[in-house]
Amino acid sequence: MVLVLLAGLALLAWLYLVLAHGGFWLFRQRLPAAGDPVVWPSVVAVVPARDEAAILPDTLPALLSQDYPGDFRVVLVDDASTDGTGAVARATPGNLTVVTGHGPPPGWTGKVAAMNTGVDAAGDPDYLLFTDADIRHPPGSVRALVRAAETGRDLVSLMARLRTDTGWERAIVPAFVYFFAQLYPFARINRPGRTAAAAGGCVLVRREVLAKAGGLQRICSALIDDVALARLVKNAGSGRIWLGLSTEVASLRRYPRLADLWHMVARSAYTQLRYSPALLAGTVAGLAILYAVPPVATVAGLLARQPLPLLFGLAGWLLMAGSYLPMLRAYRLTPWWAPALPVIALLYAGMTVDSAWRHWRGRGGAWKGRTAP
Repeated sequence: MVLVLLAGLALLAWLYLVLAHGGFWLFRQRLPAAGDPVVWPSVVAVVPARDEAAILPDTLPALLSQDYPGDFRVVLVDDASTDGTGAVARATPGNLTVVTGHGPPPGWTGKVAAMNTGVDAAGDPDYLLFTDADIRHPPGSVRALVRAAETGRDLVSLMARLRTDTGWERAIVPAFVYFFAQLYPFARINRPGRTAAAAGGCVLVRREVLAKAGGLQRICSALIDDVALARLVKNAGSGRIWLGLSTEVASLRRYPRLADLWHMVARSAYTQLRYSPALLAGTVAGLAILYAVPPVATVAGLLARQPLPLLFGLAGWLLMAGSYLPMLRAYRLTPWWAPALPVIALLYAGMTVDSAWRHWRGRGGAWKGRTAP
């Protein structure tokens, strides 16, 4: 009876998620097409870079060679690197300013501090493009972002296409995007309201609105800086921001091992839960009910020849797997990953628990040799 109740609860939850949760699973949000502005606004791209010498030759030239009709410059902040990042950047031809950072001041996270250093060096452009050192932009990337922003949006962000070259990347990465969209449905972000989020690898923001909001100082300690920035801008500006998926803006960051992907998620998962043990317990229980109960009920009902747990469990599992198919299609992966989503979700539950354990041990938010304040 307990299993029947849990399987029924899971089925109701999946019916809500699929039918009424902002269509999070459809992944239809693509950069809006728009006409050219009368006058192309000025844009400065700010690239925080810490120990990125190996990847910059593959990404920085593409950013510097943008096909953009207006004034476009790049400011790269060498964030106390030890691998010659600054030298590699300076050797790259183009309209580039390299600024040397010396690490975050007290109370700041490293990336936000580096972004702020870049903003100070950018001057007064119409737009700031915050983009990570591992992001490779196609030639028309900035042009398309500005077109979308000039239709009245204060922030436009693209979730870059992440690598899925290895088995672990194929297992973990699409689910990462899927769970992010489940937490922050893109359709709700893209209309006026309280929901706000961005993808930190590619964020175009109106400089004037950011300044009106108080600047990056307002989010200086944010570990999940992209979501914090989106909230800041949405509340301070017109209330119109936009987030969607891209198949052309791509991250070249490699995560060949499970340990690499595990660390990527675990560094900030507990931050998302506001460091609350109650939210941690609720999240783990919710993941278990949503993702583990349907297949368990299906198998148990089949073995025990009990129709109710079999029916409820199988229906929930099919809804779950079906909602994952558009994400798999976007990444051109086999649909056979869809029924394995419960196993992947349990891995994410483990990453979340480990994130809390790291925080309790004073190692929360560790990234590239730094621990978040």
